[in-house]
Amino acid sequence: MTLAMLAVFMIHVLLGLPLFIVLLATAVVGFLFVDSSMIPRMMPQQFFGGIDAYSLMAIPLFILAGNLMNASQLTDRLMALARLLVGQLRGGMGHVNVVSSVFFAGVNGSAVADTSALGSLLIPAMRKEGYSTAFSAGLTAGSSLIGPIIPPSIFMILYASLTNTSVGDLFLAGVIPGLLLGLAFMAMNAIYARRHRLPRSGGLPNARQLATASWQALPALVAPFIIVAGIVMGMVTPTESGALTTLYVALYGIAIGSLRGAGVWRAIIDTTRLTAAIFVIMAASSTVSWLLSYAQVPSQFVALLSPWVDQPIVVLLLLSAITFVTGMFMEEVSALMLLTPIFIPVATMAGIDPVHLGIIITLNITIALITPPMGACVFVAAAISRLEITALFRTIWPFVVTALLVLVALILMPQLTLWLPNLLG
Repeated sequence: MTLAMLAVFMIHVLLGLPLFIVLLATAVVGFLFVDSSMIPRMMPQQFFGGIDAYSLMAIPLFILAGNLMNASQLTDRLMALARLLVGQLRGGMGHVNVVSSVFFAGVNGSAVADTSALGSLLIPAMRKEGYSTAFSAGLTAGSSLIGPIIPPSIFMILYASLTNTSVGDLFLAGVIPGLLLGLAFMAMNAIYARRHRLPRSGGLPNARQLATASWQALPALVAPFIIVAGIVMGMVTPTESGALTTLYVALYGIAIGSLRGAGVWRAIIDTTRLTAAIFVIMAASSTVSWLLSYAQVPSQFVALLSPWVDQPIVVLLLLSAITFVTGMFMEEVSALMLLTPIFIPVATMAGIDPVHLGIIITLNITIALITPPMGACVFVAAAISRLEITALFRTIWPFVVTALLVLVALILMPQLTLWLPNLLG
């Protein structure tokens, strides 16, 4: 049954059908093997049941908060602060690119949105400073991976809904890995800048300039603390935190006069489109996940990896390899929805902390966004930079390897992930 479902899935993907239709067709084939009479009864039930969760309402709210921040031009203030902090270094615009992604990650939680919002401004600026088009686009796509790791994170909310893991603990656990990812890309940029002898951009900013830029960017920088602190302290649920953040960004944008009716409407439309795409994929994925569970695929997977259950690092490396390969050929939300229920029993048996597993899976799924042939961030960066996608696919691998090295470090040193949630959770 599993091989037949996999074959149907790959054939429909190669035909270019929408992913949710591919998943539903795969589920139909699976039901034919199990019991065809269950199709009219269980498929609708699992399709709607997969998105019938209160916690999932946080996803469109965080997406809307990020879109409203763009419409309010708060993103420009974050970039201005990043330019003052690191812009004077050698290869300053590359460092600005990474630091801006760190700042922007605290509101949006979407790598594709980060690539789109920051790439249109930073890729031309990097080329003007002497960077190649390929490196500019690659660094923009690579640094956008920080978005789903530093809270809030759409992937973490999905993982929490599937595993009953604390969203607050996951958000706290993502802070240090996200910063490590940023430092890794800044180191990569520094090596490139020194090798190509890129110039320094101006002198050090004075205290007044830093104070002014920090004050102007403060409303945007406060948003992540509102999100994380409210959830960790138990004052609000993730959904309520998303609503409060959206209200905060909207009221501030209106107060400073940068958010108008047209901007609000455009933010709502963009949020609706992205939310609809995510939720229909989630619904179809949950149908396939239930079918795999019904067919006891997770139990078979546990039996397959049972020889290594006393070696959690080996288990994590194996799960990461499976996730990485799956993410190369499958949309990220569906990969997360399908793999998590299968991985959880194995991780539990191996004694792996579910929060640590959540960060490893999230980073794995996120790396797939810059991995050929399905990496969405690579397509966005190529479109913005007007670079042939095949050319960018050839030059993106150093950024993939850099992210994978961070992933391996997190697997070998779980305390990098668990220290902050253990301290504050």
